[in-house]
Amino acid sequence: MVQGFARGGEYSSRPCYAGILEHGVYVAGEAQGQGYGVKLLIALQDMARAAGYHKLTSRIFTRNAASRAAHLKAGFREVGAHLRHAELDGEWLDVVTVEVLLQLPLAVSTSA
Repeated sequence: MVQGFARGGEYSSRPCYAGILEHGVYVAGEAQGQGYGVKLLIALQDMARAAGYHKLTSRIFTRNAASRAAHLKAGFREVGAHLRHAELDGEWLDVVTVEVLLQLPLAVSTSA
């Protein structure tokens, strides 16, 4: 039985956003709280890095404390919130945007 999965897709078709992968993670109810989400996020980072992506990003409902915690534990940071960004079952929900950089830039010397 599948306990969870992670998926990634193109963030935007605009060339300036090449290298950014939008992602989603799902963990079955009976498997939640066992660390599967973090493991999936780390595995997704490894695969995206190997494929040449430089960033993963997603949006999480602000009320989804478990997903937010899993993302932070997997090295993501929260970069901002969108108010009333998604309508679910007739209710407008806020989301928080998360990201993790996969290819850190080389250090640049400041000496002349």
